[in-house]
Amino acid sequence: MRLATLLILLAFSGCGGRSEGTEILWDSWGIPHIYSASEERLFYAFGWAQAESHGDLILRLYGQARGRGAEYWGARYLDGDRWVRTMGVPERARDWYEAQDSEWQGYLDAFADGINAYAREHSNQIADEVEVVLPLDGTDILAHSQRVILFYFVTSPQVLGLADNQWNPGQIESPASNAWAIGPSRSSSGNSLLLGNPHLPWADLYLFYEAHLVTSEIDTYGVTFVGIPVLGIAFNDHLGWTHTVNAHDGDDLYELTLTDGGYLWDEEVRPFETREETLKIQQIDGTLIEQQFVVRHSIHGPIVAEKNGKALALKVVGLEQSRMLEQWWDMGRATGLEDFEAVLKRLEIPMFTVMYADQEGHIMHFFGGRTPVRPSGNWDWSGIVPGDGASTLWTDTHSYDELPKVVDPPSGWLQNANDPPWTTTFPMALDPDEYPAYMAPQRMRLRAQHSAAMLMEDDSITFEEMIQYKHSTHMESADRILEDLLSAAGNSNDGRVHQAALVLDAWDRKTDANSRGAVLFEAFFQELIRSSGESAIYRQSWNPNSPLETPRGLAETTMALEALSVAAEKVSNLYGALDVEWGEVHRLRIGDVDFPANGGPGDLGIFRVVGFRQTSSGSRQASTGDSFVMAVEFSNPVRAQAILSYGNSSQSDSPGRGNQLSLFAQKQLRPVWRSREEIEAHLEFRELF
Repeated sequence: MRLATLLILLAFSGCGGRSEGTEILWDSWGIPHIYSASEERLFYAFGWAQAESHGDLILRLYGQARGRGAEYWGARYLDGDRWVRTMGVPERARDWYEAQDSEWQGYLDAFADGINAYAREHSNQIADEVEVVLPLDGTDILAHSQRVILFYFVTSPQVLGLADNQWNPGQIESPASNAWAIGPSRSSSGNSLLLGNPHLPWADLYLFYEAHLVTSEIDTYGVTFVGIPVLGIAFNDHLGWTHTVNAHDGDDLYELTLTDGGYLWDEEVRPFETREETLKIQQIDGTLIEQQFVVRHSIHGPIVAEKNGKALALKVVGLEQSRMLEQWWDMGRATGLEDFEAVLKRLEIPMFTVMYADQEGHIMHFFGGRTPVRPSGNWDWSGIVPGDGASTLWTDTHSYDELPKVVDPPSGWLQNANDPPWTTTFPMALDPDEYPAYMAPQRMRLRAQHSAAMLMEDDSITFEEMIQYKHSTHMESADRILEDLLSAAGNSNDGRVHQAALVLDAWDRKTDANSRGAVLFEAFFQELIRSSGESAIYRQSWNPNSPLETPRGLAETTMALEALSVAAEKVSNLYGALDVEWGEVHRLRIGDVDFPANGGPGDLGIFRVVGFRQTSSGSRQASTGDSFVMAVEFSNPVRAQAILSYGNSSQSDSPGRGNQLSLFAQKQLRPVWRSREEIEAHLEFRELF
């Protein structure tokens, strides 16, 4: 990042958050290890560090959280501004700030002050176009946190497109993750093991920031989303946790009948609450034009779409829970299961599975968040429900004790790959019939089955084996249908099908960089989905009585052979060979750094998840998937390895940008340095405050 052990002495002026006793030790991977005598000074330094690593991105994200992106940078931000304003993010951020106690107001302001100070003192490192967002304050931190967690995870701006989609919300693809907790009975060392492995887009508000935070009260290592001042996936000397995006339903769409300027409610007309919003839009010449729109608010929530005398209102959980940042902070301060659960019970964090392990040998899977207590009735809560009366209105959420959780199961292991909680371990420790049907669906997709199978097949897992399993590129979907496909191909008269079958028969069923046949199988699988639909691929659909063996077999071989022929032609035309290596087509590329990729889409049953986008050159470039990986053994002392795939900086000229991609390409993690001695031995430079 800079010359080793460069000492930077910073002048302190006009900020109570800066005083002696605070330092940032930057290691050779660009990870800040922040030591402070007080929490407030720690938050200040954390804001400074994030600005140093992601200053341009942070300011752009905060500008969008204000609902002023179009004002600052032009019309391409207009839809996002409308979403943020419709959801009431700026006003609610101010309310949330007032709801904090004075201590947390101080923390939020200190974090903002740290960003402001870095941008002021290093303005040459900040892009001119984003400086308009400065200065920041504590409400900006809460607006950004709210926008990310509530309005990109719990719900999504994609609901705004429903007006052009026959009122059919369809399936909105969610970010994904893997998580394991392994207890002493299944660990070869007798120590608990924890694997955290979120899969998120490698850009924008989904980027993680890795850090180590130390005061007299806390010594916690992990990641947060860029711009958020607390660690959300982390561990300390006693315990650790990770999150997955759970099969949580925390938002509902209600259809309203419009009439007489309002909407029908229990056979009467109920007026909307309204407010007028003014959006400013920067033009090419730098001038601003204004655009007004009215936000209409029903008893359910704001109107997000309208047509043909009908409207959709969106109701979202978590709007009154203003202290999710404090909950994450206190999770990082906990020292044992009882302490940790006491923090979880607050339910300030609106969603996410919590996978937990500790030094005492406890493991836990908690289906976290706020789940509405929905009225009984024959309603499909995953779609659109009538909003014309109290029969579908919910006003409360389930308590901690009413949510699914498993602690220390007899199996000795827990896993989650974004599936519902019911199959977190085997034998199953949760009965879905004991919970409301809307709590979570019943299903187990192929990635989760692959996850569970790896744990079940090894009754004495080492720390190193856990890391090895984490990097599995095996394609579970091939195991389910390839034999049927090859058998049918043997009876085909299509020469292209025969050639394709030879390639697939020789394939190792992996998506390693040198795997030959994976490109062809993926193309075939996607072509089969296009022609028949995903639910019609398998002869035997998923069965809860055989959760790890189904789905299986090809439902219709004629259509499958046609899909294979089409796929073979496409692959041959695009890449010149049916057996092109996976890594020749799929690339890991950030800036000038470029490596052959391994891993692939999770819907193919691959545990090592990497998603790709097509490039103009014909190759496919990694753009989502494995982001942060954290492998922890709760030995004494705790040992850990990690990787942040895209590096710990997004600034274009930073050496930290993309500097871990070579490890990613080699399926390697790096040691996590937490002791002062280790950090000093790998010190890149030091900042004193």
